[in-house]
Amino acid sequence: MKESTVKLIYEMLENSGFGKKYAEEIFSATEAIANAFKTGHRLYACGNGGSASDAEHIVGEFAKSFKKKRPVQKEFAEKFLGVFPECVEVAEKTEIGLPAFSLVSQSGIMTAVNNDIGGDYVFSQQAYAYVNDGDILVGISTSGNSAPVCNAARIAKVKGATVIAFTGKTGGDLKELADVCILSEKQETYLIQQEHIVMYHAVCAAVEEELI
Repeated sequence: MKESTVKLIYEMLENSGFGKKYAEEIFSATEAIANAFKTGHRLYACGNGGSASDAEHIVGEFAKSFKKKRPVQKEFAEKFLGVFPECVEVAEKTEIGLPAFSLVSQSGIMTAVNNDIGGDYVFSQQAYAYVNDGDILVGISTSGNSAPVCNAARIAKVKGATVIAFTGKTGGDLKELADVCILSEKQETYLIQQEHIVMYHAVCAAVEEELI
């Protein structure tokens, strides 16, 4: 890991009053996600309620610029303008995106699964359809016991993905399923979610620092 990435993680945690708490877990998550992206793999994220919003938030930080400018590669810009010379602004406005996808946005498949199979399987069905060996599944559950998230983690593990969990309280079942578990020490849901934002922002910024 770059020295600048390590420094960035510590700075973000310190600025949020965390000190060095959770640093080792964030290092591990950063390395796993960065290595997956480097080798052409993808990240999928899921959670319920507020954690669904957090899943979307994570995906947004990866798919477009977060803390750093991300102009597309010069070679791509030149190739694009060779085909569409009138679209200079498109080339200038487009940013490097990392392949991250939210499982909570797929309303068609989610409602079909909920109606035909059951709500506990809305993410695991998608994990079976989309996740491949070498990919990342990010599961977010403040209790660690969300059945849809845990089921997705089980499917993802069997398919060869790395499971990264953001949890709270005791960590629940998700902690045991995760390859990397970033566990908030808080007990109340909203406090866990507040810590999760700091945690995943540090991971997103660190991955961006490693790759961009």
